Amino acid sequence: MDTLNPLEKAKAHIIVEIIEYVHNAVVSRTIIKKTTGNITATSMDIGEELGVRSTPFDTYIQIIDGAAVLKIDNTEIALKIGQGIIIPAHTKHSFAANEQFKMISTIIKSGYED
Repeated sequence: MDTLNPLEKAKAHIIVEIIEYVHNAVVSRTIIKKTTGNITATSMDIGEELGVRSTPFDTYIQIIDGAAVLKIDNTEIALKIGQGIIIPAHTKHSFAANEQFKMISTIIKSGYED
C-alpha cells in the first residue's frame, strides 16, 4: 500500500488495509487534511509509543485493529478493536502498544468559536 499518496476520492476502501504494520515503527497516513481538520490512520508495532502531547482541539480516536493503551492526564485507558474515545482539547495524552494496533484519529478545528 502506498502510504505517501492520498486515498482516491469516490472510491471504496477497506479502512484496516490502508496502512501496514512496520517492525519497530509507528506509521501514519493522512486520509484527509484540511485547514478545518484532518483524519489520519496510524499503525504501531508492539513496544512502540507516541509520547506525551496535547492539541488545542478535541480528537476522536477509533481502534480499527488490535488494542492500545491510551493515557489521558494520569488515567490509563485500554482500548480494543471497535472502541472509540474523545481526547479532550488541551489534555496531555500518549499511546503505548502492548500489542500491534491501528487507529483512526479525527480532529475538527472549527466550531470552537461558538
